[in-house]
Amino acid sequence: GRKVEDPDMLETIRLTIINNLLQYHPESSEKLAMGEFFGIKAPEKKVDVDVATHVIVQDDGPKRSMLYIETADRPGLLLEVIKIITDVNVDVESAEIDTEGLVAKDKFHVSYRGAKLNSSLSQGAG
Repeated sequence: GRKVEDPDMLETIRLTIINNLLQYHPESSEKLAMGEFFGIKAPEKKVDVDVATHVIVQDDGPKRSMLYIETADRPGLLLEVIKIITDVNVDVESAEIDTEGLVAKDKFHVSYRGAKLNSSLSQGAG
C-alpha cells in the first residue's frame, strides 16, 4: 500500500470510520462527540459565540444534493451533524469540512436511496 494523500479520499475514509463507530459501537458516541477519541481535549474555558446557523440544500448533479451548514463551531459538531444525517437515512457520499475562526462551514454531498433529496426532505433542513 501507498500512503493516501488525496484530501477527498482522506475525508471519505474519516467519514466511513465515524459512521462505522456510530453504527457498530454506539457507546463510543460520547467520546467521539467530545473529540476524546482522536486525542482532542475540550477547551477549559467555554467561549460564547453568537453565530447564526444557516442550512442550505441545493442540487448537486442528477443523483445527489449538496447540504451546506454554517454555524458556530464546537467540539462534537461534525459527529452530531453526521448522526442526524444518518438517522434520517441520508447517505453522505463526501464532505468538505472547513472552519474559519469560530465558524464551521461544512459541505456534505448527500443522497437518499441513490437519488438527490426531494423537496420534502429539503424543507426540513432549511
